[in-house]
Amino acid sequence: MTDLATTDELFFTHAGLDRNRVQAIVDDALKGTDDGELFLEYRQSESLVFDDGKIKSAAFDTTQGFGLRAISGETTGYSHASELSEDAIRRAADTVKTIRTGKGGTFAEPPGTNRNFYRDDNPLALVDFETKVKLLTDMDAYARGKDDRVAQVSASLSGNWQAVEIIRAGGARAADIRPLVRLNVSVVVEKDGHMESGSYGVGGRVAYDRYLEPDAWKAVVDEALRQALVNLESIAAPAGEVPVVLGPGWPGILLHEAIGHGLEGDFNRKKTSAFAGLMGERVASPGVTVIDDGTMDDRRGSLTIDDEGTPTERTVLIEDGILTGYMQDRMNAHLMGEASTGNGRRESYAHAPMPRMTNTYMLAGEHEPEEILQSVKKGLYAVSFGGGQVDITSGKFVFTCTEAYLIEDGKKGPPVKGATLIGNGPDVLTRVSMIGNDMALDPGIGTCGKDGQSVPVGVGQPTLKIDNLTVGGTAV
Repeated sequence: MTDLATTDELFFTHAGLDRNRVQAIVDDALKGTDDGELFLEYRQSESLVFDDGKIKSAAFDTTQGFGLRAISGETTGYSHASELSEDAIRRAADTVKTIRTGKGGTFAEPPGTNRNFYRDDNPLALVDFETKVKLLTDMDAYARGKDDRVAQVSASLSGNWQAVEIIRAGGARAADIRPLVRLNVSVVVEKDGHMESGSYGVGGRVAYDRYLEPDAWKAVVDEALRQALVNLESIAAPAGEVPVVLGPGWPGILLHEAIGHGLEGDFNRKKTSAFAGLMGERVASPGVTVIDDGTMDDRRGSLTIDDEGTPTERTVLIEDGILTGYMQDRMNAHLMGEASTGNGRRESYAHAPMPRMTNTYMLAGEHEPEEILQSVKKGLYAVSFGGGQVDITSGKFVFTCTEAYLIEDGKKGPPVKGATLIGNGPDVLTRVSMIGNDMALDPGIGTCGKDGQSVPVGVGQPTLKIDNLTVGGTAV
């Protein structure tokens, strides 16, 4: 079954829409504008949370709707509704017609579609409820049986199945089927009245069966418990400006937040990014190559097409330290005289698309991770991050470490808690002095927020040495 066949059934056969009449409404609504589209969406989602030895919550939801957008220059008209009917689409068309000031027909259509990454089967329906509950129950029992210091376990399983279709004036259309699942566990341990926690999760555009095998879910529990026990032995982090070594994989979230957002097209078109106007110039140390790739199999941030119908790409943003590209949606690319890179994304039919990251990562270098640690006499080794804040215009960031260690005489020292990394994204890129050969992607848990919209993303990087980064600590 093809994507278009699936979406034909959902949006036209099942919803009772007539394709020819809907196309006529879209053609009329976008007449005299520069660009636009009708975005149709159907989504099923569920979540189960197991806490304190029992199912704490279970939810299942079905949503559907459309968003109709018209673009004239920098002006956008957008109307959406949860009602899939010709009358609702026609009312939306009357709204967006008010911005007819463009020349019309000036945006090039994307070349076909990517191969279909994902099967059309709905992963939510492939595994029964009892099996999902048993998975979470077994994770709880396994964690408690591994260590008598375990005081609390919380495990959750969530999934989405999303079908989208994009219809343009003139009859161009594209569709995508997008499964997305995630498995998480949090473990609290206690020793002598002192409690610490650890958490870990995995996910991607796969079905639940990926995580039903005991080897898979036990590895998730093992990692959460390991983190909790490490934190149980941690000491207060000292403050100061020291060399910082970032671990591979999930620490790429710092790259995503502190640098990635600054490479999105809208910020650079408006010249509010710290990278605006620097195309072709050195913005990072030699050896630093940053990629955004929405075509990777099974990854959380991957898409066959973006939410404007453009095939996703492997976009080189920084190559050997030189700024070579931005992530673009159709509107900002057109206004900047460039082509869309397949990065037009939206949270749902109720949101207009904008340039967003997919899977953003740094390529590996030549150094062994041990060699990088040995090069630091005194510093911090940051393995995992929690929350952070970034100012896109200045590039300044603050990130909280959830797992970090002192580096003492070239070796990993005791774990520390309360460490924060404080710096400037563009400046940090120029302080990268060693790049590991161990590039890894995150386990599939990333969610990115921008202008009130959240979308799933992936991050990754190798082990990195950053010379002289400010570390905020709690030691007194």
